[in-house]
Parts: sequence; structure tokens; C-alpha cells
Amino acid sequence: MATAMAATAAERAVLEEEFRWLLHAEVHAVLRQLQDILKEASLRFTLPGSASEGPAKQENFILGSCGTDQVKGVLTLQGDALSQADVNLKMPRNNQLLHLAFREDKQWKLQQIQDARNHVSQAIYLLTHRDDSYQFKTGAEVLKLMDAVMLQLTRARNRLTTPATLTLPEIAASGLTRMFAPTLPSDLLVNVYINLNKLCLTVYQLHVLQPNSTKNFRPAGGAVLHSPGAMFEWGSQRLEVSHVHKVECVIPWLNDALVYFTVSLQLCQQLKDKISVFSSYWSYRPF
Repeated sequence: MATAMAATAAERAVLEEEFRWLLHAEVHAVLRQLQDILKEASLRFTLPGSASEGPAKQENFILGSCGTDQVKGVLTLQGDALSQADVNLKMPRNNQLLHLAFREDKQWKLQQIQDARNHVSQAIYLLTHRDDSYQFKTGAEVLKLMDAVMLQLTRARNRLTTPATLTLPEIAASGLTRMFAPTLPSDLLVNVYINLNKLCLTVYQLHVLQPNSTKNFRPAGGAVLHSPGAMFEWGSQRLEVSHVHKVECVIPWLNDALVYFTVSLQLCQQLKDKISVFSSYWSYRPF
């Protein structure tokens, strides 16, 4: 009996020492590693720094699609904004070439990139708020911090991987339609969004449904990408999508950022798992 109690006491001492080391040493090592990774991620969002650094550099990306050559062009990205667009659209009906370009005085903010960057900044703030001098007292405290960091990282990743679903009237009312010079023809809609590591441009060609049309009018709901045949009402007209052209370009630094998010989330989960092992032990092996 005495031998068993001594063994239990020794076991407890070892576990307590391991847990103290985990809280005081390994947790901070992981936090430093997370900070380094997320700082690299934040650097990938090539955004303006201080006034002395000047504006973010401009990057040109050629639009492409393996399915159609109806749309070709170049998009210019400057940080979290599209600063220029130069797009040629070949109209299917008559092969007329239509040139679309941004007004020189306008930029189009990509809210997905801006939001993702803000979530990364918040995650970094949470980590730096617990510097090396801070002493974690419980496993629950570490778990709470990891959950908060993982929430910000998941939101950052989701902003890039999950484009907003929009109705066709919402796309028609978007400020993006007023970015072009000359003005977009009334039978065209344009949408731009991020999907994973790609910048996507969608052009919708429309035709008016005549009042005597035999088609059953069913307004389309929200979608990332609408299909030909989708209908909607705009002003006094009922319209239908006749053609859809989607082209895209890969943004390498967005791919880097997504990899950093994934690695960081894995590190957070690994630390949570280690803490949970000890928490489980305390729960089922009370001393």
C-alpha cells in the first residue's frame, strides 16, 4: 500500500513538473512561432506602410480561362485594391470587341483582402499581448487564448475561401458598375471577387424579357456565380442572363497566406491537444 502511494506521489510530481514546463516554456515557444508565421502572412498582404514607404506596389495579372477566349485582359492590384482594369470582351452575337477599363480616378477596394488582413492583425495582437514575461497559470487560460487566435485565423481564411453570395440586383447596384469609362452598357454586369488564391472577374450579358414572354419569371436568389437563364427585376424591366464569362488569375501571395493560416491553425490545435491531455488526466486521476 505504501509503495503504491509512493508511486502515485512520484507520478504526480513528474506530471506536475511536465505541466509547469508546458505552461511556462513550451506555450511561449509556440506563441513565438505563431507570431513569426503570422507576421510573414501579414507581409504577404502588400499594403501601404508609413508615408515614408510610399504606396503599395502595383502588380499586373493576366486574366485567363481554359473554357473561353471571349474575355481577355489585365487587372492591376495595389495592396487591397484594384487600381486598374483593362478588359476586352468579344460579344457572342456579332463578335464585336468591347473594351472595358477603369476610370483613372477610381480604385475598387477588395473587402475580402482587407478583412483577412484585419483578422490576421487581431490574431497577432492577441499573441503579442502575452509576451515571454507573462505566466500562464492554468491550462484553461491557454485554451481560451488558442480558441481566440483560431477564431481570427478561421475568419481570415474564410474571407478568402468563401466569396459573398450576391443577387443580380445587388451586383447591378454595386459601385463596381460605375468604375468604368466609358460607362458599362446596360446589358452588362460585372463582378470581381477572391476565391482561394484567385482573383475572379465575371461578366454577365443580359437581355430584356418582353412583357408578352411566355417564360415563367422566377427571380434568382443569391449566388457566387449565376448561370445563364437566371432572371431578375431591375427598375421597370425583367432581365435574363444570356451569357456568363468567368476569367481569373492566380495571386501567388494569397496562396502563401492561406498556407500560413493552415500551418498556424495546426500549431494552435496541437498545443490545445497537449493541454487537453493534462486536463483529462487531472479530471480522471485526482490526487
